[in-house]
Amino acid sequence: MATSENWQLFVYNGRHNHKIAVYNHGYAQAARLTEQQLQQTEQFRKSHVLPHNILRFFREQNVGCAVSAQKIYNVVAKIKKNRMKGQNTIDEVLSLSAERGYTVFYRNCEESNVISDIVIAHPTLIAMIRM
Repeated sequence: MATSENWQLFVYNGRHNHKIAVYNHGYAQAARLTEQQLQQTEQFRKSHVLPHNILRFFREQNVGCAVSAQKIYNVVAKIKKNRMKGQNTIDEVLSLSAERGYTVFYRNCEESNVISDIVIAHPTLIAMIRM
């Protein structure tokens, strides 16, 4: 028996009085994505599959899957961050546009050096305008 000012604790039987939980939702180890699931998530994101559909796929494949939606969103955010290689969003847009041959025009606000206007045009559109 343990006693404090306001509480008393009596231990009659030191064994568990319930079965081990079968439903592991919320346990960090059970909610982890396997290496295969991480690779599948990356492939799905390349195909623009939404995170809630990725989760649905995992749950259909494995009925006891304890992966949460938040875990999928976190993995997707990490994939995006890794893809951007430390650049901020606008630098990523500008570099991807240049890499894929888009024509980019932008104007900075002189006081704050913030981009105020931006136009990104596909090469086919430029060719059609010139015609």
